[in-house]
Amino acid sequence: MRPDTPAENVDHTAEAARLERTAGLHPEDAEALLLRAAAHLELSGDRPAAAALYDRLLASGTELENPYLVRALKASNLWEYDHEAEARAIIDGIRAAAPRDPAPWVIVAESLEAHDELEQAHETFTEAVRLLLTDVPEPPTATLPLLFGRHRVRRMLGAVHDEWDALADTVHTLPITLDELHDPKRVWSLGSENPAELEAEISRLRAEVGAYRTALSRPFPVAVLHWPADELAELLEAYPSLAGEYPSHEEHLATIETALRELASSGTPNLGIVPGTVPSYEAFAASEGTTPDDADLLPQYATTLAARGRALPWPPQRSAACWCGSGRTYGECHGT
Repeated sequence: MRPDTPAENVDHTAEAARLERTAGLHPEDAEALLLRAAAHLELSGDRPAAAALYDRLLASGTELENPYLVRALKASNLWEYDHEAEARAIIDGIRAAAPRDPAPWVIVAESLEAHDELEQAHETFTEAVRLLLTDVPEPPTATLPLLFGRHRVRRMLGAVHDEWDALADTVHTLPITLDELHDPKRVWSLGSENPAELEAEISRLRAEVGAYRTALSRPFPVAVLHWPADELAELLEAYPSLAGEYPSHEEHLATIETALRELASSGTPNLGIVPGTVPSYEAFAASEGTTPDDADLLPQYATTLAARGRALPWPPQRSAACWCGSGRTYGECHGT
């Protein structure tokens, strides 16, 4: 499915089947592909089939990149088709495990919120914020939905602003404030006969929809291929004709950063970096009916990896680890 395909024009069942087939061809990417397939099944209304995919991942015997994310998605899906007790048990298990990834926290807290469990949702958001953001100089982008969700629930509970709400206000970038977006009373203005009030509320709703789309979308990135040092050495040893593309590893890294900055300055959105490996590159070349020493294959390989969900978004936050794997922060390394 192309990222610009309107949702109403998508055959979610067919798309899920396509992703399942792709996962069979690329088992190393099965987790990302099957999660996307499950999402399409949920959108199609076939929630039992989506639950079966989550169970398939959890029972696969392979080490998952984010098992708590899979469990959280399973719980959220189960609750939507009357398996509340099992969903609650999974949510309790995730909270007890206290994962360091914000995504499972967001999903289970929003699931509780969606079912009017506001006190439990507030407790879950707060646990996650304290765990992941205490003594953190700059909130990572992935944690922002936690701050915003906690702010929203507290507004519905009528709680007084605290330091975490103040932080949420600070990192919020939309022209309409969080207090306005999360005002529980604003829904009443939709019944107003005053055109000015209606217009103001429509503007607020558009801003909130835009925020949700940004948070939920997983756009297809413009991806640049990154070879880690050991992989590049192996690649050039096996295919010396590619040395013209990669004079040195240091120059390769510098070229990646320069290319991405030029794309960003030209207004290109959704930039990413995909790490390559020699075995997967050789397999890709074989699937294309050509040889790995064909330099024209490199951008196609990068695009294919990105389509399989392997791209890392660029730029990282300055306080996050640099994309090159140096062990330094991006601000200290290629972000200077």
